[in-house]
Amino acid sequence: MGAAGQHTVNTSDRLAKLRALMQKKEVDVQAFVVPSEDQHSSEYLAHCDERRAFISGFNGSAGCAIVTLDKAYLFTDGRYFLQAGKQLDQNWTLMKQGLPDVPTWQEFLHKNLDRKTKIGIDSTLISAFDAESLSKQLAPKESSLVSLPYNLVDAIWEDRPARPTNKVFHLDEKYSGQSHLDKVAKIREELVKKKAKAIVVTMLDEVAWLFNLRGSDIDFNPVFFSYAVVTTDKVTLFIEGKQLDDTARGYLEHHVEIKPYDSFFDHLKGLAGTLDLKDDTKILLGDKASLAVAEALGQGTYTIVRSPVTDLKAIKNATELEGFRQSHIRDGTALARYFAWLEEQLNNGAEVSESQGSDQLEKYRSELDLFKGLSFTTISSTGPNGAIIHYSPDPNDCDIIKKEQIYLCDSGGQYLDGTTDVTRTWHFGTPTDEEKRAFTRVLQGHIAIDTAIFPVGTTGYIIDAFARRALWQDGLDFRHGTGHGVGHFLNVHEGPHGIGTRITHNSAPLKPGMTVSNEPGYYADGRFGIRIENVVLVREAKTPNNFGDKGYLGFENVTMCPIQVKLINTDLLSPQEKLWVNNYHKEVFSKVSPLLQNDPRALEWLTRECKNAI
Repeated sequence: MGAAGQHTVNTSDRLAKLRALMQKKEVDVQAFVVPSEDQHSSEYLAHCDERRAFISGFNGSAGCAIVTLDKAYLFTDGRYFLQAGKQLDQNWTLMKQGLPDVPTWQEFLHKNLDRKTKIGIDSTLISAFDAESLSKQLAPKESSLVSLPYNLVDAIWEDRPARPTNKVFHLDEKYSGQSHLDKVAKIREELVKKKAKAIVVTMLDEVAWLFNLRGSDIDFNPVFFSYAVVTTDKVTLFIEGKQLDDTARGYLEHHVEIKPYDSFFDHLKGLAGTLDLKDDTKILLGDKASLAVAEALGQGTYTIVRSPVTDLKAIKNATELEGFRQSHIRDGTALARYFAWLEEQLNNGAEVSESQGSDQLEKYRSELDLFKGLSFTTISSTGPNGAIIHYSPDPNDCDIIKKEQIYLCDSGGQYLDGTTDVTRTWHFGTPTDEEKRAFTRVLQGHIAIDTAIFPVGTTGYIIDAFARRALWQDGLDFRHGTGHGVGHFLNVHEGPHGIGTRITHNSAPLKPGMTVSNEPGYYADGRFGIRIENVVLVREAKTPNNFGDKGYLGFENVTMCPIQVKLINTDLLSPQEKLWVNNYHKEVFSKVSPLLQNDPRALEWLTRECKNAI
């Protein structure tokens, strides 16, 4: 989510060096694309892969840089408009994707650049799907993508960090609920359905899920650098062997062949020849796999699909679902302790910086059973900073949390039995009528999603408007999705499903066992931000009728933290919405209070916040 620091970086020297390389004879390109992702299409990166942040100075999690011989452009979405505006220096033009007449970075390449432009790419960092689509779009202008022999940013990044090779451990089946052998068997069933002889697994969280392994090569994401290939009779894991601890190695032996991470591409070059492929049998390649992977397999040997591993991983088993419930209850105790502590500090006139608040919340989480770390950088933001959707405080330069400003805190933890992600918005003084009205409209959207009942086959794209209806009544809205999938002790963001306005959210229906966040918001630029976020589980719903014999679904909320009644304009709520708030607070109190018996301050706070019936 957020990345610490909002400072501007002088990129003049970096761009000059990059452009010098672009004009070298062995390179000779007029534009160079620097995407956010690494070679595994990861959203969050190891520090060695933060190329776009290095060249542009913008360190948000989403965006793409395009550098020409005389200009530089940074493309990002509405979550990051304010942050990018603060971090980009005078060398850059900010392209606000999603606004009228602003192209995507892909559209920019074929619509805005001159004819016969050679566009340099690192083939390991662009998906084969994107590369194929772009090449077709560029052809009418006689422009082309050029796979370069090396990454130009790497060549000028003098102090680039080394790639991590941290220890990898086995996640016990009492937490995962399913053996890796069962998961491989499910994958092979998918191979049969799709008439495929093998699947190449390139996403880090997919590899971790498939083998019940976890690591720490990327901050906040319990993954490790690896690839995998599953055929009808063999399973190969590509990883630095020294990373596997003894338990992990013992868990895999006799079932999985372990090869060095760097041998992956050579293995792919010979894979098709070992599989006796026919015209109607191919190798499955996920739609996030890189162009380099496709080129190594060879033209005509693969079919690009949404990875079956992604679909299987998204539907949690009974053990994982119970883990989500229990980890969120424990997580609720840390939140209660933190907000009670913070309120007391502010009431006593103490100065607490946004960063100090973040640290205190992490301390409380670290004391919980099964805690393994945070699930993302905590967004601890007071007043205007709350309007920066993915803001995160710089420990060396951040604001003091102010009693008379709205405080937005978006945080989460990684536990052996689940991953949490929760946002609460508080006012420790006296909120204005405007703040209360906006907060209430956000709350109404949150309740609308939480209580939604919808037929099987419905996507998050279809129900997204539920979260915005009340905001729209006041002419308000928000520039981010309403919900994202949440991994089980894995990445806090996962697909293929989600709730949002992007058409990609219409490609994967919501299914029982999926996890998704519910997080509408509103952001008044330069003044305050509001977001209310819970994690919910998709489950079957009981309805009086069953039109079309489709079956119906709804949500089970698992996040256990009060919603501040003081910020609610109760005149706007319907009787059903008031009942929802009261029932939710009863549930939070019943589940969290027994775990707070040794913290009288937090228990008193929780009692007060949950007993304020409306």
